[in-house]
Amino acid sequence: MKQKAKSQRTHLARSAKKKATPESFYDKVYAVVKKIPIGKVTSYGRIAALLGTPRAARAVGYALNALEKSQVQSVPWQRVINGQGLISFRGDSRRAILQRKLLEAEKVKFDSNGSVDFEKYGWP
Repeated sequence: MKQKAKSQRTHLARSAKKKATPESFYDKVYAVVKKIPIGKVTSYGRIAALLGTPRAARAVGYALNALEKSQVQSVPWQRVINGQGLISFRGDSRRAILQRKLLEAEKVKFDSNGSVDFEKYGWP
């Protein structure tokens, strides 16, 4: 019985070491977002796919929402929109308005429905 418990602890410790990485998922998201050129956009799902976690689009959104004020200038969060080409927001219309203004300042055009054309402005 003691041997089995020790074996389980050893297995858990090894698993934890394998899962531990030098940078967090959020840091990986920020690194990809920093690569998006001015005047281009991508989707939460595309970033998740680029990171090898195609079902983690929502987690990408959480990462961008968690940006600290000190990071906002260096991580161009405004260049990430939803898969339909629309700005996503949850109850904070001020942020959506700011995001659109920032994108328009980068010469990104919106159609009459508020959508961005991924064919023209999509990255990568």
